[in-house]
Amino acid sequence: MSVNQQTHTGPPYGQPQPGYQGYQQPAYGGQPLPGVPHAQYGAYNGPVPGYQQPVPPQGYFPSLGFPSKGSPVSLNSDTSLAPNFIGSVRAPSTSGTSLSSGHLGYSPFGQGDVQNGIPASTAPMQRPPTSQPFLPGSAPVPVSQTSTFQQYGPPPAGVQQLSNHMAGMTIGSTSTSAPPPAGLGYGPPTSVPPVSGSFSATGSGLYTPYTASQGPPPPSVSQGLPLAQPPFSGQPVSTQRLPTQVPGFAPPPSSTGIGPSSYPPTTGAPRPPAMPGPPLPGQTAAGPPTSQPNHVSSPPPPPSTLSGPHPGPPMSGLHGPPPPTHPPQPGYQMQQNGSFGQVRGPQPNYGGAYPGTPNYGSQPGPPPPPKRLDPDSIPSPIQVIEDDRSNRGSEPFVTGVRGQVPPLVTTNFLVKDQGNASPRYIRCTSYNIPCTSDMAKQSQVPLAAVIKPLATLPPDETLPYLVDHGESGPVRCNRCKAYMCPFMQFIEGGRRFQCCFCSCVTEVPPHYFQHLDHTGKRVDFYDRPELSLGSYEFLATVDYCKNNKFPSPPAFIFMIDVSYNAVKSGLVRLICEELKSLLDYLPREGNMEESAIRVGFVTYNKVLHFYNVKSSLAQPQMMVVSDVADMFVPLLDGFLVNVNESRTVIVSLLDQIPEMFADTRETETVFGPVIQAGLEALKAAECAGKLFIFHTSLPIAEAPGKLKNRDDKKLINTDKEKTLFQPQTSFYNNLAKDCVAQGCCVDLFLFPNQYLDVATLGIVTYQTGGSIYKYAYFQLETDQDRFLNDLRRDVQKEVGFDAVMRVRTSTGIRATDFFGAFYMSNTTDVEMAGLDCDKTITVEFKHDDKLSEDSGALLQCALLYTSCAGQRRLRIHNLSLNCCTQLADLYRNCETDTLINYLAKYAYRGVLNSPVKTVRDALINQCAQILACYRKNCASPSSAGQLILPECMKLLPVYLNCVLKSDVLQPGPEVTTDDRAYIRQLVTSMDVAETNVFFYPRLLPLTKADVDSDSLPAAIRNSEERLSKGDIYLLENGLNIFVWVGVNVQQGLIQNLFGVSSFSQISSTLNTLPVLENPFSKKVRSIVDMLQVQRSRYMKLIIVKQEDKLEMLFKHFLVEDKSLTGGASYVDFLCHMHKEIRQLLS
Repeated sequence: MSVNQQTHTGPPYGQPQPGYQGYQQPAYGGQPLPGVPHAQYGAYNGPVPGYQQPVPPQGYFPSLGFPSKGSPVSLNSDTSLAPNFIGSVRAPSTSGTSLSSGHLGYSPFGQGDVQNGIPASTAPMQRPPTSQPFLPGSAPVPVSQTSTFQQYGPPPAGVQQLSNHMAGMTIGSTSTSAPPPAGLGYGPPTSVPPVSGSFSATGSGLYTPYTASQGPPPPSVSQGLPLAQPPFSGQPVSTQRLPTQVPGFAPPPSSTGIGPSSYPPTTGAPRPPAMPGPPLPGQTAAGPPTSQPNHVSSPPPPPSTLSGPHPGPPMSGLHGPPPPTHPPQPGYQMQQNGSFGQVRGPQPNYGGAYPGTPNYGSQPGPPPPPKRLDPDSIPSPIQVIEDDRSNRGSEPFVTGVRGQVPPLVTTNFLVKDQGNASPRYIRCTSYNIPCTSDMAKQSQVPLAAVIKPLATLPPDETLPYLVDHGESGPVRCNRCKAYMCPFMQFIEGGRRFQCCFCSCVTEVPPHYFQHLDHTGKRVDFYDRPELSLGSYEFLATVDYCKNNKFPSPPAFIFMIDVSYNAVKSGLVRLICEELKSLLDYLPREGNMEESAIRVGFVTYNKVLHFYNVKSSLAQPQMMVVSDVADMFVPLLDGFLVNVNESRTVIVSLLDQIPEMFADTRETETVFGPVIQAGLEALKAAECAGKLFIFHTSLPIAEAPGKLKNRDDKKLINTDKEKTLFQPQTSFYNNLAKDCVAQGCCVDLFLFPNQYLDVATLGIVTYQTGGSIYKYAYFQLETDQDRFLNDLRRDVQKEVGFDAVMRVRTSTGIRATDFFGAFYMSNTTDVEMAGLDCDKTITVEFKHDDKLSEDSGALLQCALLYTSCAGQRRLRIHNLSLNCCTQLADLYRNCETDTLINYLAKYAYRGVLNSPVKTVRDALINQCAQILACYRKNCASPSSAGQLILPECMKLLPVYLNCVLKSDVLQPGPEVTTDDRAYIRQLVTSMDVAETNVFFYPRLLPLTKADVDSDSLPAAIRNSEERLSKGDIYLLENGLNIFVWVGVNVQQGLIQNLFGVSSFSQISSTLNTLPVLENPFSKKVRSIVDMLQVQRSRYMKLIIVKQEDKLEMLFKHFLVEDKSLTGGASYVDFLCHMHKEIRQLLS
């Protein structure tokens, strides 16, 4: 899908208008184009009378619009495209700027419409077929489509006739490779995607009046002659017939302001009037055209019986095809813009090809039996992702322009910071926000930003610069305290600046003064990161520190459960062995020789054991605290130490711990006192830090924070289900508050064999900004790799301590709601004892005043934190957004992945207080309202039988269905209460890339991988019908990697990948692929390694043999299919959404 085509500027009059790449139209009069294979059936019966048939110039293809060297796409007979169906385009890359190349066209449809007609199952489509009869000699509707295009003859044999339930759903997809057009700014779209909207990037739709050199298109061009589609990576590619419907022409306001009147008239016909005024022949007077039902088998009545206005006289010099002596093809609604059609032409590997030339004179045959909606014809996440990669992956994303929508999270792209924060730090649900709260309420699109303040950048991007202003500290606005940023306006020769957030004028401190150049910019603009970049850091002064004194470097305390389960499973020995080497990799500042972080060690079961590892000791000393009701730290000196100084003592301790507890019989554990002990130790050392707690069981021993087993599956789907997600005692909430105050962050590694109450134990982790890792039924041989990789990454990753974040906004909006792992003691400050590079905070904004289109809206996220070297810093991220008064501009600049991230977090918080069903219904309702508002206010009028989706939200239904089917909102019987609580906490601080793959997993056909290249095989859609028994597939969702092996896989492949000779010998218990010296094994292992590196957690590898018991688990992740728990398939959910939208509109 071409994602960022540059804005188009119109061609001079009298020149051929550009069409769109990938959609060939044949030469006129039915002559075949040079180099184009003959269509499977004959040309349309002759040219339209009254037209001359000029021959197109050599090397110029009418539909391409630019000279093209290669031969055009071959035509074959199973897709009819609405003439203005062009590849879909995502939001404009550069709202608010004019770009160089391209053509500005006008589209009668809100830019970015995808029209898909799913009728509600309740409303049968038995409409009288009087609305769009065939009218001889009627004028062309000005969309390069004469209003008389009705195909003659019976419905082709391969056409699917849908039952009433689906009649009128019109969804069309093609996947056509075409020669790249010369000279497009971004890489050309390599494929014209399924279900794309008919508009191009910045409001350029396509009005193509034909000039004299071209001649108007004969009917066969836009309706009867479809495109051939090259198969896509070995998958059968579906082709569609787009149903036909004559649009009632009433263009919505176009954001580019070019109306139909600015175009030259079509040759030989007066320019059609813009809509108020008499209807053209073949147009309804007002309102959406009613489509013919799909099940009419008799021809529509002749014009004289029309109940609508009588058609006017035929326009001069313009005639349609001869009057029909045989009936026009009934019931194919002409879609305006890339809408979806329920009729599917022949497909490779599917039945229903055209048996030969359709007999153009016969009566329509009997309707074929109803079939379900074709999954190939509805919006495909894979196609959208591929198109974005091909269109936006090659050029850097430069952040200098306000309100630019970034490439998708699934696209690899380089960011150049020129004044706005990188999308790696901040992504928004929309980059063009409504000017008024009424408009925001009407659209129901949540305005939110997903902020990842300490995100890791790829090696070829520059880290934020650290700015040191000395003792005076950063320059700030006097009134709102916003930090100096590129949007501040210097006035009075540079002596004062006006705040871009609150408009207050502040004196520039003398040491910061600099002259302005002739444009009003400071002459040191490019020398100062805070004036020229979107993200940067300030060194904080002592005023920004607790108790007005600089912090000490943080400490890490490792707290190991040494109860019977932990020792018996080999876990204690494993942790102690790993820590010996891991302590050399503690995080450190870029140029430091060694880490400044000090370490301490505690073991516990029903009592706690502290260890003195002072460097002067020959052996570590152990001190036991058995009074867990009143926790204290028995030693100060020697508990927290520098690793290098105390190395021998630490190694000796780690060797002794597994031996000391080898024969333990203690099965009970405490948990609350363990956190209290760590907290007290950090308080005594007057520093912030992190506790790494390794814990195995429900803490039932007598102690503060003791828990009972309250797991109850019977509560599922009742009003009390929410209690399963709530903590069972307030003890841990209060403890979390104390931890945040001290800067004590808690990371929790859980190894449960039964219910552990993650909802309660996780509270402290969650509110201190920590991470939870869970390894159910931990077994050394299968889980050790995953646990050790997680532990290494957790210890080594960049983390800020004692953090406070505040988001400031320009006048008109303010931050009202926050989601993530943090604590809030007031309404503005997000407090985190620790914040690492993987955590995000999601912020929702609401209007408190009007915004203006001129000034836009600004966000500034300021994070105050202590670095791992003990340095107090401020990290600042700035972002400017556009504001709009037209809903179409809002819908054109949305980001579905970010929207889903926000909606999932909103729903996952909702289950704490509301029944799950209420939460699910609210989600469906909000999305139906978003889409209904678009349909009502932005899409061109069309029949209610069509589902129309905004271009950049066309994946909203499929992704929303994935959220609804997730384990938190719709658990299967095998999902434990702990799993649900764990997933709920995990998702709440995920970034957009993680939620994207978590809800719609990535499915790769490994057998299609090219062993000689570095690239991944092309992904396929998450549905069982896409799997072939002879292939091997990999599915990843950020937590697990499944390798699915079909029963008919060739023996050679099995030998190469698993080192065994047959399917039956493959072991389902493998947790790593064997290292074998052959290209296929190397390629698959490199793919697995590549995926592991991309994710923040090490994914568990699971081998699934087809028809094996594990296959049920694997199928749970094929999210486009019906789920066993009652979740709808994608097709069914799309129909359901359409019904909801129709109910809202009626």
